[in-house]
Amino acid sequence: MYPTKSKLLIDAITNGVVVADGAMGTMIQAAAPSLADFEGHEGCNEVLNVTREDIIADIHRAYLSAGSQAIETNTFGANLANLAEYGIEGRIEELAQAGAQIARAVADEFDTPDEPRWVLGSVGPGTKLPTLLHTEYRTLRDAYQTQTRGLIRGGCDAILIETAQDLLQAKAAIVGAKRAMTQLEIKLPIVVSVTIETTGTMLLGSEIGAALTALSALGIDAIGLNCATGPTEMSEHLRYLAKFSKLPLVVMPNAGLPILTSDGAHYPLTNVELASAQQQFIKEYGAGLVGGCCGTTPAHIRALATAVKGQTPKRPTWVDEPGLASLYQHQPFDQTMTYLSIGERTNANGSKAFRDALLSQNWDECIEIAKSQTREGAHTLDVCVDYVGRDGARDMRDFVSRLVTATTLPIVLDSTEPGVLEAGLECTGGRAMINSVNYEDGDGPNSRFAKIMPIVKEHGAAVVALTIDETGQARTAETKFAIASRLIDDLIS
Repeated sequence: MYPTKSKLLIDAITNGVVVADGAMGTMIQAAAPSLADFEGHEGCNEVLNVTREDIIADIHRAYLSAGSQAIETNTFGANLANLAEYGIEGRIEELAQAGAQIARAVADEFDTPDEPRWVLGSVGPGTKLPTLLHTEYRTLRDAYQTQTRGLIRGGCDAILIETAQDLLQAKAAIVGAKRAMTQLEIKLPIVVSVTIETTGTMLLGSEIGAALTALSALGIDAIGLNCATGPTEMSEHLRYLAKFSKLPLVVMPNAGLPILTSDGAHYPLTNVELASAQQQFIKEYGAGLVGGCCGTTPAHIRALATAVKGQTPKRPTWVDEPGLASLYQHQPFDQTMTYLSIGERTNANGSKAFRDALLSQNWDECIEIAKSQTREGAHTLDVCVDYVGRDGARDMRDFVSRLVTATTLPIVLDSTEPGVLEAGLECTGGRAMINSVNYEDGDGPNSRFAKIMPIVKEHGAAVVALTIDETGQARTAETKFAIASRLIDDLIS
């Protein structure tokens, strides 16, 4: 159960419109903090949370005075990669908590029972992308847990994971945030906003369908777009989200595409143009949380707040299309003209060619075997590296970390060992499937079912469930139905 204020936020963006704030970085630049204010860490805006609280508080006040109902903390870069560039990665929680405390105090100045003001804990992507092996998933996840812990302790109403560029990075942030909430015995909404470049995909090539499938499976509360482009370039991606997602939508565009000038980047979108575009997103796609990103100012937010006041989001008819996702694209379970085909040649127990390549660690050959199945029409790839005498978790990491960027197909991870499955999931930013779960050794605390399902749930994976129980394989329709019913009850509870 969410705290009352957080529940009000979710209700507000589901049934109405909440206006967020605009750019933080340019406002900080305009305030012209000194090098001393940065404690010598020039450009590290998060340090100002402890050295120049007045600057950050005044920026929050400017947006709230302009009509913002939700403000973002000055913690976009309070993460492992950004702070490590300054050698202060040990201050993640301190700077995150300080930023949240400033925003909370200022929001409370404007808060009334009839017009609540919310604080969104800003979690940025950092500069290390785990899919590209810049850093390990677990390292990133634990750092995001630390950041979120600080944001919660500072008084945030929700966690905003924004400007996501890599689906695996976004997953690390979501899982880290959830672990922090479990640690602090609190549950806050998680809002995720991805960045689609002018190429039409995320930085690593992920289409919006892949992002929706992978991220919504992780149990988030709202999804949307921010940064990189203006509202015009976002329109088709928002149309997809509005059609295929029931989650509240978030839209925070730049003030148009930047134009490089002798004075730096110039964002051309006027206050009225931004407000008009957001009005359209509310009417056509049902956007519930609207604001601005790079280049937007309190003047933009003032025009936006005036334009959208009293509007009710209108969503198009929802289309349910469950499925899996690779790093790049969504794959529906339901195939219009055929069945969902799982390629089995990347299985050490079923393919001698793959087993030989695996044993010799010929990863190029392993990848080529996977690609051959794509060419022959497979919809997903079964990956099994289990082999006597091998370190399965290591083999799974070595292969899957390469495979995810080499194939457009989702992955079906196939192993009897929970640790091997977890290793594969920690390399997979898309939505994978686990093959398989059953009740062969029961469902007690030491059963394989009980060990695997928490991992499956944390990573948002799908599962192949087999009608096998403690007595063996079901052989009658009645037994199959009974075991299937038991599985469904357990899996959705």
